[in-house]
Amino acid sequence: MAQEKAPVVVSENGRGPYQQTVRLGRHTLIADEPLAMGGEDAGPEPMDFLLAGLGACTSITLRMYAQHKSWPLTGVSVALIHDKLDLDNGRGTVDRIARVITLEGELTAEQRQRLLAIANKCPMHRTLQSDTRIDSRLSDLCAAAANAA
Repeated sequence: MAQEKAPVVVSENGRGPYQQTVRLGRHTLIADEPLAMGGEDAGPEPMDFLLAGLGACTSITLRMYAQHKSWPLTGVSVALIHDKLDLDNGRGTVDRIARVITLEGELTAEQRQRLLAIANKCPMHRTLQSDTRIDSRLSDLCAAAANAA
């Protein structure tokens, strides 16, 4: 049976109007908004974390696949940008992530195309393309504190 993962915990840290401490197991990161959005630019903005997750997942997936196939992939880098596209029919915008994958090594054209197809199957890509459901609820922490008072 798989060991249950600890939740990612994000909380305000009081060091700026929007600055957050992000705890991921034994790792601690800082998230913030850029100066132009009223933050202090003390860390990546939330969308950058999403892009970093997709980029890392893409690169790791390609590395695992190439190792499994014993292909001569010597390096992978992934550049990502998020923007909004206007819909042609004037009905608003849609989110777009532009992802450019650089593959290094003596790969054939067929291997490169296969790796592109595999990139589109990495777990983060599949999650972002799926109908993801987010279930939100309030913690019982405040209710327990009120009952104790």
